Amino acid sequence: YTWIMYEFEYRIRQGSLSFLLLKPVHPIHSDIADNVSSKVITLPFMLAVAAVLALVFHPSFSTKPWAIGLFFPALLLAFFVRFFLEWTLAQAAFWTTRVSAINQTYFVLLLFLSGQIAPVTLMPHPIRIMAEMLPFRAMVGFPVELLLGRLTLTEALTGLGIQVAWVIIGVVLLRVVWRA
Repeated sequence: YTWIMYEFEYRIRQGSLSFLLLKPVHPIHSDIADNVSSKVITLPFMLAVAAVLALVFHPSFSTKPWAIGLFFPALLLAFFVRFFLEWTLAQAAFWTTRVSAINQTYFVLLLFLSGQIAPVTLMPHPIRIMAEMLPFRAMVGFPVELLLGRLTLTEALTGLGIQVAWVIIGVVLLRVVWRA
């Protein structure tokens, strides 16, 4: 999760972005640091909840060691795909007075095409193809499928390649929109 899409609109409307522009580094650096520190702080609580749920429900899944090893880079890449694309989309606040409709449309697409509502494999073929082409699966569905052991090594490496491609696309889009 990130909250930058809501924060960015506030910064522009209230004028607080001006102060960030006076710093010698790009404003995205403090946003990344804020987001990562939030995740580090909440991680122990999330792990505790996961442990309790595991004790209560006794889940079972078979994951290969290579999948667990690839999960961590996939999770990091998923974070950057989502963060860069959402930071880029948040910049719509430069040209509009409110971006909440854009944000809500984005989140609906994210819920459906990432596999959060239902696994992408259960969706109709055209929607599945769209989900594969867009970045949403790379943000959520791919790391989860990898950890659950539902992918072959070839699919996992292809997924990592897709994530790297989306990170590059996200950085390029971010730079283009920022300059505009």
